[in-house]
Amino acid sequence: MYTQSISVRGLRLLVVDDDADTRQILNILFELEGAKVIAVASASEAVKVISQFKPDILISDIYLPDEDGYCLLPKLRDLMAAPGKQMPAIALTGSAREEDRIYAFASGFQTHLCKPINLDELVYEVASLTGCKQENCLTGELTSQCWRDRCLAKS
Repeated sequence: MYTQSISVRGLRLLVVDDDADTRQILNILFELEGAKVIAVASASEAVKVISQFKPDILISDIYLPDEDGYCLLPKLRDLMAAPGKQMPAIALTGSAREEDRIYAFASGFQTHLCKPINLDELVYEVASLTGCKQENCLTGELTSQCWRDRCLAKS
């Protein structure tokens, strides 16, 4: 459970992951929290939607079928270029090696999280990177329970 309440309500998230289950879980989780989510399976799809969707944050797998997340991030930032503002980004990966973590940070990601994802930590990181910590919001413990209930209901 978080020591500070957080909210991602109203944020626009772009999720890029070739795993359909990951996309679905993140979509459900963040929509329950009041965020708007577009989840795509490839780097090329992300490039197609970025200009119109204008996300507040990127959550991207590193190992994508058509291009890795390391190369994708600068492309997306260039397409969204706004003076004085840079879209924050979270790297998701199945690799916990220290060199991957270092390379993610060197490539411009602010956070590097390993799969399987701790959903409470991910919500917290999104809120932290976008400056959306607020009062009167669900705690991480309640958030996790809500998404579990919603996933079970959809099964």
